[in-house]
Amino acid sequence: MLRPEATRLEVWGDPVAHSRSPQLHAAAYQALGLDWTYDRRRVTAADFPRELAGLSDRWRGLSLTMPLKGRAFQASARRDRRAELTGAVNTLLLAGDGPRGFNTDVGGIVRALEGEGVPGLDRARIVGAGATAMSALVALSELGANRVEVVARRSAAIEPLAGLGATIGVEVIGVPFDAPAHTETPVTIATLPGDAAVPAAAADALAQRGGLLLDVVYGHWPTALADAWERADRPATSGLGMLLHQALLQVRVFVTGGTDEALENESLVLAEMQSAVVGD
Repeated sequence: MLRPEATRLEVWGDPVAHSRSPQLHAAAYQALGLDWTYDRRRVTAADFPRELAGLSDRWRGLSLTMPLKGRAFQASARRDRRAELTGAVNTLLLAGDGPRGFNTDVGGIVRALEGEGVPGLDRARIVGAGATAMSALVALSELGANRVEVVARRSAAIEPLAGLGATIGVEVIGVPFDAPAHTETPVTIATLPGDAAVPAAAADALAQRGGLLLDVVYGHWPTALADAWERADRPATSGLGMLLHQALLQVRVFVTGGTDEALENESLVLAEMQSAVVGD
């Protein structure tokens, strides 16, 4: 059960000063006519349990960024399927029967790719094998992919993705960065940090057969991979679309209690959220 009197929300992470979530959520609640507050707080992984336990009944929910998605997963009394598959929770609804955990990153990727004209695909590529790659793999599966190439520096890092792939029916193929050639693919999702160093030769090789690039980074733009895609005259988009759509799904959670029910005048809400971050 939702707490009808609860009106406080925050985004937690470390670091968190760069987060655009406050702008996105403030625009949404203003458009919905809700007098809710949404702030940011720097919270370390070690401090997370204490900070969560200290919240009063005035708190409606939390958005979580790194390094707290695993901690939030552990703290959830119930989780949606996407969270269960990825082991990551980026949204906590502080319901009366215990925190409910959601992963809206998966839906954010799906909607961002659909917005770029990718309604479905049978194969794709992920660059990087960290936590965000898990969400990317589930998103690609939902779009129809049954074969995903994962480019990573360490072959051992691919093992969790291969295990997840076996669960959801996706063949995961590990490929090193310095592979002499890559297969043609319609979509590449880059999950590396924005300041990650990528050798120009490796980036160019990926771009030549990489299709559309969705780079989850939005703060350090363009990235090394985005530059390579530009040199190859291939389409590339930042993670701003993913950020926007995962935030809209978070708003659904905080307002309706889940991700499935659309908001009242949702197209207007989404437009206001987009206006709040475009040009920042």
